[in-house]
Amino acid sequence: MNWTDEVSEKLKKKNQVLFSKKSEYMQDLMMLFETQNHRVMALWAFDFASESIAKLEKKYPEEKRPREALKAAQDWAAGKIKMRSAQRKILDCHAFAKEIDNKEDIAICHSIGQACAVVHTAGHAIGYPIYDLTSIVYKYGLENCENEVEERKQEYIEKIIYWNEHLCDYQERWADFMLK
Repeated sequence: MNWTDEVSEKLKKKNQVLFSKKSEYMQDLMMLFETQNHRVMALWAFDFASESIAKLEKKYPEEKRPREALKAAQDWAAGKIKMRSAQRKILDCHAFAKEIDNKEDIAICHSIGQACAVVHTAGHAIGYPIYDLTSIVYKYGLENCENEVEERKQEYIEKIIYWNEHLCDYQERWADFMLK
């Protein structure tokens, strides 16, 4: 079964999340993510979260919770704040998703929350593409999203390659737990 068949089944069942870490389509990403340095994955996640926040801010210019979640995650990764403070902001970002009706935007909110949680553990990284790819399907429709989904998946891989090559260029401070 290819990913479009899996997503079609999930849509028929009225699932809100259209991709899964158990999906065959996500396995190569999962394996790639598992072999990465935690800092590489955090920087990867910060880049994609920032991009997703920009999309939301165009539609919801007054909404600050997604950007506050990213700032808190970055501060946590730098050792400027403790986990509980960042966790609160990340949960606030997820709460925003419960206040809106647009399925694409809901998925984007959750993708941002998952990206921010990568600071806690790199295992959260797979959550970003699960929700981000879901948002793409909602935006374009299943019949028109195949190229966009495939291109986006490639962007995830390319960004990991970038941060693997440029980790030493990152000038911000890291919290001790991020250095392990």
